[in-house]
Amino acid sequence: MKRVSTYALVPGMKVAEDVYNYNKQLVLPKGTILTDDVITRLEFYSVIQVYITDETSSDNAPELLDPDVPHPSFSERLQQSAQFIEFKKEYEDQVSDFRNTLNDVIRKNTDLNQDDLLHHIQNLVTGSPGPGGLFDMLHNMRQYNDATYTHCINVSLICNTFGKWLSLPDKDIDTVTLCGLLHDVGKLMVPLGILNKPSKLTESEFNIIKRHPINGYRVLKNLHIDPAVCNAALFHHEKCDGSGYPYGLTGERLDPFTKIVTIADIYEAMTCARIYRGALCPFRVIALFEEEGFQKYDTKYILTFLSHVAETYLSYRVRLSDGSFGEIVLINRHRLSRPLIKCGSEFIDLSKRRDLEIDCII
Repeated sequence: MKRVSTYALVPGMKVAEDVYNYNKQLVLPKGTILTDDVITRLEFYSVIQVYITDETSSDNAPELLDPDVPHPSFSERLQQSAQFIEFKKEYEDQVSDFRNTLNDVIRKNTDLNQDDLLHHIQNLVTGSPGPGGLFDMLHNMRQYNDATYTHCINVSLICNTFGKWLSLPDKDIDTVTLCGLLHDVGKLMVPLGILNKPSKLTESEFNIIKRHPINGYRVLKNLHIDPAVCNAALFHHEKCDGSGYPYGLTGERLDPFTKIVTIADIYEAMTCARIYRGALCPFRVIALFEEEGFQKYDTKYILTFLSHVAETYLSYRVRLSDGSFGEIVLINRHRLSRPLIKCGSEFIDLSKRRDLEIDCII
């Protein structure tokens, strides 16, 4: 099957999966043959994309829209959808609640209610249209200033999805979700002037940053919380090759939950805009992981994560580094960052075109 934006649908296409609106009400059942009236119905319910079967999409899919003709990007359409508006409201509420909860823990030594924290995250998960849709939502939630709080929530959501990709038991998915949510609590004790510094950190400033895992562990270890959560806070900057901090541990000393959080933490941080740089395209982040040769991460986890992330962007429109526009039509299993792109009637294999790369998803 193939994911197609609503504006690119044409009569005759066949729906490959049930289509729901943001209230989880069934809009179209699997197998529906699209007509003009049905496509209008999808637009009425603010459905921005659907899965269609390959046999109909291959022959009937229209050519890509002319990039010189103004039309809303996928991101613009998503942000205008009822589902995104509802998700954004819930997200903002959770950021506020989470900020208050952590401030009470640090300033008043209050305990944490794990079930309440997980319930809040689950509300966001159920408010997103599946794993791929969740990454779309997060990609468009980058304008918030509460960097540590939003980063923790985003990493938690990514860990939740990652756990499902790994087919972990529900109990372990809850644990890794909580690990992601609380992994960076130590950052709240770092002065904002250092956290938000746009220029290069001095050695003493970086040493302060490097202590945040220890500070986070000290906060969490006195709470009634799963020990795995404490470990994730302490070890999430360690790497399997021993190049991390604060202790330079190697892979055999790190538990699976910590390894999962480490990958989610790095991916989220790199795809999010910072004071000193803009957000990186997901495929550029995948390329950076590939360039490191995977020695820093457990292969079992990093390959699963990157392959699923790449798959979520299948059929998306992209802009290449030469300014041309195209659509991702095939993921290269041996070089995930360099898929096959369809530009008009031409197919470009980025694994063979080293002069080109995906500049951004549009």
